[in-house]
Amino acid sequence: MKSRSQFVCQQCGAAYAKWVGQCANCKAWNSLVEQLVVDEAASKSALAKGKASGKKLDFVKLNEVVPSDAKARLLTEFSDLNNVLGGGILQGSVSLLAGQPGIGKSTLLMQICAEIAKTKNVLYVSGEESAGQVKLRAVRLGAKSEKLNFASSTSSNDIAKTIETGDFDLVIVDSIQTLAMDEISSAPGTVSQVTNSGNLIIRAAKDTDTAVIIVGHVTKDGTLAGPKVLEHLVDVVLNFEGDRYGGFKTVRAIKNRFGSTNEVAIFEMIESGLREVQNPSAALLAERTNTDGSIILATLEGNRPILVEIQALATKTNFGYPKRTASGFDLNRLNLLIAVLERRTKLKLSDKDIFINVVGGMKINDSAADLAICMAIASAAAGRKLGEEYVVFGEVGLGGEIRSAFRADQRIAEAKKLGFKHAIGPATVRDKFVVPVKDLRETLIKYVK
Repeated sequence: MKSRSQFVCQQCGAAYAKWVGQCANCKAWNSLVEQLVVDEAASKSALAKGKASGKKLDFVKLNEVVPSDAKARLLTEFSDLNNVLGGGILQGSVSLLAGQPGIGKSTLLMQICAEIAKTKNVLYVSGEESAGQVKLRAVRLGAKSEKLNFASSTSSNDIAKTIETGDFDLVIVDSIQTLAMDEISSAPGTVSQVTNSGNLIIRAAKDTDTAVIIVGHVTKDGTLAGPKVLEHLVDVVLNFEGDRYGGFKTVRAIKNRFGSTNEVAIFEMIESGLREVQNPSAALLAERTNTDGSIILATLEGNRPILVEIQALATKTNFGYPKRTASGFDLNRLNLLIAVLERRTKLKLSDKDIFINVVGGMKINDSAADLAICMAIASAAAGRKLGEEYVVFGEVGLGGEIRSAFRADQRIAEAKKLGFKHAIGPATVRDKFVVPVKDLRETLIKYVK
């Protein structure tokens, strides 16, 4: 059988006849790896054989099928994580957990194993660590169950065969980028290895009704490494986000076939492992001092309302081009809001370096954070501050108008619970707690004093 070589992008799977520095499809640099493929004649021959060997499928009436959700779920010790998963880990489901190196993926998985292994058989398969290394983590986290088992392997064939025995209720695979199929000659972590290894493990999990959690790597810009097809193959994709050196860490589902993608679990790392944060708003505001540039934002993390402090600092620039820096907030959105401030409020910011920080390592993607960001910048630039009794939320339009915010009632309820007296928000909100505002310029004149 004749074969030829081609170069395959490890990010998107696009194939090229020769090596190029940048993939024309996904624009990734140095992502092409040489792989052997069979020629077109051999492919046509395989197609003909496949057509001849096919057989009629066995089918059942859909009304007679027992829904997967009717089966008992495997519950972790974290109630918020159970909500993110749609009520727990469903039997026969395959979940993909991705996060930065050192953020705590292995710690979280070991704590999940420790809880489930109290009543179920669990297998932890690692292609990166030895049994001794995993044992040290298990001792630190108090995982002592006799039902918790460990295996070290990088063979997806062996892992799939072990899953097919049906001896385990939950299998952890750490990580998919270290696995390789014996039948494929390319190196572990390539598109073909990740795709086929994932397919093999998923098929074994579905056949035996075994729950599987696969660990995935991320690229330097935070996206899931490997082919996009892997995300389509699995049932649940979980993102583990946050600062690995401190602050809060969040787990959210960006895909979930069995539940909502609006839930979020918030954790903090302590000596004994990860711990759920039951009241993140109180923790985030505990060390706050009311100074210029400090504004309390009522935001949402998934379906959960949270109060978080937005800090701004404005200093005179020493260069001709002012610097804009944002931690926990989109820099492009910040530049847009600064432009609105300069155009609609006549506030002079072109000679100032502006720095924005979201306290606690949180990352804000809420459009209703606009008003809080604008007020923090104006407060820092003018050296004035907002009263301690206010929280802020609302989207800012390019005309300087204050637009409505999603789920304002939940934001208001969280602010009331923590003792705030008023909220500065859109005029569309019908609540006596909210001080209605329509225009950015009037809001800054009236409340930033």
